[in-house]
Amino acid sequence: MFLTFFYFCSFKIRNQVLEMFDHAYGNYMEHAYPADELMPLTCRGRVRGQEPSRGDVDDALGKFSLTLIDSLDTLVVLNKTKEFEDAVRKVLRDVNLDNDVVVSVFETNIRVLGGLLGGHSLAIMLKEKGEYMQWYNDELLQMAKQLGYKLLPAFNTTSGLPYPRINLKFGIRKPEARTGTETDTCTACAGTLILEFAALSRFTGATIFEEYARKALDFLWEKRQRSSNLVGVTINIHTGDWVRKDSGVGAGIDSYYEYLLKAYVLLGDDSFLERFNTHYDAIMRYISQPPLLLDVHIHKPMLNARTWMDALLAFFPGLQVLKGDIRPAIETHEMLYQVIKKHNFLPEAFTTDFRVHWAQHPLRPEFAESTYFLYKATGDPYYLEVGKTLIENLNKYARVPCGFAAMKDVRTGSHEDRMDSFFLAEMFKYLYLLFADKEDIIFDIEDYIFTTEAHLLPLWLSTTNQSISKKNTTSEYTELDDSNFDWTCPNTQILFPNDPLYAQSIREPLKNVVDKSCPRGIIRVEESFRSGAKPPLRARDFMATNPEHLEILKKMGVSLIHLKDGRVQLVQHAIQAASSIDAEDGLRFMQEMIELSSQQQKEQQLPPRAVQIVSHPFFGRVVLTAGPAQFGLDLSKHKETRGFVASSKPYNGCSELTNPEAVMGKIALIQRGQCMFAEKARNIQNAGAIGGIVIDDNEGSSSDTAPLFQMAGDGKDTDDIKIPMLFLFSKEGSIILDAIREYEEVEVLLSDKAKDRDPEMENEEQPSSENDSQSAEQITSSSQEVDLVDQESPEESSLNSQPESLSLADMDNAASVSPSEQISNPMENHETTSLDGECTDLDNQLQEQSETEEDSNPNVSWGKKVQPIDSILADWNEDIEAFEMMEKDEL
Repeated sequence: MFLTFFYFCSFKIRNQVLEMFDHAYGNYMEHAYPADELMPLTCRGRVRGQEPSRGDVDDALGKFSLTLIDSLDTLVVLNKTKEFEDAVRKVLRDVNLDNDVVVSVFETNIRVLGGLLGGHSLAIMLKEKGEYMQWYNDELLQMAKQLGYKLLPAFNTTSGLPYPRINLKFGIRKPEARTGTETDTCTACAGTLILEFAALSRFTGATIFEEYARKALDFLWEKRQRSSNLVGVTINIHTGDWVRKDSGVGAGIDSYYEYLLKAYVLLGDDSFLERFNTHYDAIMRYISQPPLLLDVHIHKPMLNARTWMDALLAFFPGLQVLKGDIRPAIETHEMLYQVIKKHNFLPEAFTTDFRVHWAQHPLRPEFAESTYFLYKATGDPYYLEVGKTLIENLNKYARVPCGFAAMKDVRTGSHEDRMDSFFLAEMFKYLYLLFADKEDIIFDIEDYIFTTEAHLLPLWLSTTNQSISKKNTTSEYTELDDSNFDWTCPNTQILFPNDPLYAQSIREPLKNVVDKSCPRGIIRVEESFRSGAKPPLRARDFMATNPEHLEILKKMGVSLIHLKDGRVQLVQHAIQAASSIDAEDGLRFMQEMIELSSQQQKEQQLPPRAVQIVSHPFFGRVVLTAGPAQFGLDLSKHKETRGFVASSKPYNGCSELTNPEAVMGKIALIQRGQCMFAEKARNIQNAGAIGGIVIDDNEGSSSDTAPLFQMAGDGKDTDDIKIPMLFLFSKEGSIILDAIREYEEVEVLLSDKAKDRDPEMENEEQPSSENDSQSAEQITSSSQEVDLVDQESPEESSLNSQPESLSLADMDNAASVSPSEQISNPMENHETTSLDGECTDLDNQLQEQSETEEDSNPNVSWGKKVQPIDSILADWNEDIEAFEMMEKDEL
């Protein structure tokens, strides 16, 4: 009964997809053809030069009936063979490829050349079947060859990378061409040619197309950043220098990675697979932070380059299915789906805390693509529900009388007079295939590979006209790990045929990730678990002081060994892992940890800042190590800021303060999370605060075990922020908070380094009280435990803290600050607080330690006044002598 209902629903939704396609395609043919695109709000065609320019977006338009060509093979997939035959006749009769118009080489290749080749592929298939296209004699292929020759002049560069634009009639550089002066192109623009160009060569026997596309790919591979194996977004086509050195899997790079793997599938050349696997390993090391995919710098891949993600990366889970790496595909897809449920559509860009960054949605199909491939891989009907949601949202929010209109703003639901050709070429193709049964498709879809525009190229091309020499250039540049080749290009029909719960077990921990106001990567996700499997622990998130993390290491077969010299060593024995999957996680963890350690040794340390409590009863003895900000008053160049502290309301500082009178003229305390650091700074500044201290919301974090964060801006101009901003970890911040609860009035000094204590202020206070002796006991007690603390090596602290500081999933956009060298002297380790004088340095070390211990001890309370200074100095001198003896021993 259930299966009958299930198939009835699929049948109903499949017919709904057909009706939606008819609505879009029919309105294009009625109101726009032979124009390139339909303008669905004004019910007319968009013709290049007759409408206001939209900049680079218009480079896809070439007065060649773009939408019709792009839709050709979609008609066959949707079993509209009669309409396909009519469409092919229209293309042959009406389309002119010799127009005086400058077009994008990339867009023309994937949409027009790909559309013609996809149409040709299915035309010859239908002809072989004997019912349709009996008149067809490779006319679409001849048009494709004509277009291919028109694109070849773009490759006339010393590097072999193509110019980004070309004139269909006049080519490159001629005065009438109005192009050829460009110097830069995107990586995807130069690296997304091999499928169409190689197919054209294999279909026609003209090897020149495949040769040119291979040369471009070879050059990109050679120019990758060798230590990270990543590529940048934009490259100079003449020199090969990277113009934009950020790297991700979204806009500007996306289909470069896609075409490396698919070129191996279509052409059978192992060198493409080797390159893809090398890049993929780098992606999973640096960019993938499940469920997030965040851009990094190619030279410093542990440094986050963006605080937002773009919608084009939604294709990546689908590519991971082809790779066979299902778990991260499910995780990222689930995150994207939750963003869609929150905003109805996937915004063109959204922040790492899932707010809208760019509000447009041009009806992109990449998420539907990944949904289809994940359903094929897992058989989980959940993905049918996802597809149903996409269909319902399209009909509810994007459907208009003359087609479907792109969303101008997903927050307001406003439309844009735009329906791109890829909407017909890809969206309906993937949605139909998602709900179609095998008998609903008149050919075997498994015999074809999808291009990035979802055009279909037959896999038999791999054995046709193989006149291109296959040189394995990969081995010239890198040693390859054979383990990278496991699970490559699996048959999606047999991955998990009997276990659709596999995907559910991975999705379950992420079901509320978008609803959480400030997700903090895997650690935060783990906190929300109630049941189900947990995502693997990432090296960047590991804290050696976290018992749960140590338990996870044990499960992965990883041992934490304390060496005699104080260093900490991680060792993995796969045979000791709880399962083969845990062993794989352990191996990945070890590789990530090695990379993190190597990378951070190269990072330059940024000097910390100081928060010094100067009011009674501290008088400057308590100095808290603080991280600086990339914006606001630079304390290293300006005078320090001194003032009383007050907590902001709301405590996160992410909206206009409701207690401006409390923070006016004071230093505001703000909790980390839920919005960008710069936004917090603006809100407290507008309330009249003279400075701000952001306190970490990760309970238990401390500058003793984690390198400092450098608080980054929000990508906007931050010159309007004039006040100083510092960052304190949780334990240091709790010292101030506890002091406020005990003394109410707490004054601090924000500076680049701590200042000398004020003895005059100390003498003004009455030292004789019961609290004095209690405080003295605490200080003495802490000094007795210094030796134990000093036995923890700096290397251990560095190892423990580096992964956490490098968590790019942190929604406060914190750039990491890491040690530049290993410190062997325990005294030197503490001198990074830049205190004046050896005694003062030790004074503050002991007091900070004391306060930290008090914070963690429920039996010890704040409010103790200090004992007479002579008594305290006597205790400190003993510890100074002890430290000096330790130094001599080490020397």
